Amino acid sequence: MTINWAQILFNSVVTGSLYLIGAVGLTLTYGLSNFPNFAHAELITLGAFIGYFVAEQLGLGLPAALIVAFLVTGIVGFLCYRGIFQPLAKRGATIIHLMVASIALGFILRHSIGGIWTWRPLYFTTIWATFDIGPLRVTGLWLWLIFTALALAVIMHFILVRTKIGKAIRATSSNPELALASGISVDRIIWLTWFIGAGLAAIAGIFRGADTQIWPMTGWDIILPMFAVAILGGIGNFYGAIAAAFIIGLAENIGVVGLIALGLSTTYRIGIAFLILIITLIVKPQGLAMLFRRA
Repeated sequence: MTINWAQILFNSVVTGSLYLIGAVGLTLTYGLSNFPNFAHAELITLGAFIGYFVAEQLGLGLPAALIVAFLVTGIVGFLCYRGIFQPLAKRGATIIHLMVASIALGFILRHSIGGIWTWRPLYFTTIWATFDIGPLRVTGLWLWLIFTALALAVIMHFILVRTKIGKAIRATSSNPELALASGISVDRIIWLTWFIGAGLAAIAGIFRGADTQIWPMTGWDIILPMFAVAILGGIGNFYGAIAAAFIIGLAENIGVVGLIALGLSTTYRIGIAFLILIITLIVKPQGLAMLFRRA
């Protein structure tokens, strides 16, 4: 079997770019709120459906779909935290209570999405240009995805390092008590982070839907690798999440080659992220956080 390693590496960058967009918001909200939000999967799905509505049903195109989905899903994410998780946390809910609440919220959002739209798969009708660059087969959608991921990474880096809001996010993530004593409105910082995190989830959902299909389980198809990215990168660590996203993407695509060589179904690729997740928790629970500044 001839293996096109250049294509494997490029596909790994594409996969890593998708995980980067979706996992950054997850790891930041996880780091500030101190619980895993499994409803993040439904925020990915919601963003995909909103993007489909704007781009296909309203005919406004992908750029408008990305902007509208980011804003609408960001507001939904903020309302979920403000209306559900924050009141629970203030009443002494433990991480288990909050996690179970996020699962329940996910079921509500998922079936609401299915009721409003449909449980049948939907597809973007945009035909993306496909062309060859040497041994690589490239599509315009993949280039858009990579460009968007890199642009968002640069923007988030600038926000976290150069702005007061970014420094407040980092301070709150590192030591919320000290941040509060320093005059930082911790609640507002967490609200903003949930808005941004949900908005980024929406963008990931649109790209996932445009590349495959959209249905109420779209988010669940990719949420577990994103949790693996968040944990491998170090909970709440922005730079670790960037590195982890591309590590998981590379591992998955190389793993697919191994699965094919063994005559196994490529659907087992999800197990690769699980394997990395388990090994990380056993060997190095702090993930890549020690290699990067906390952000």
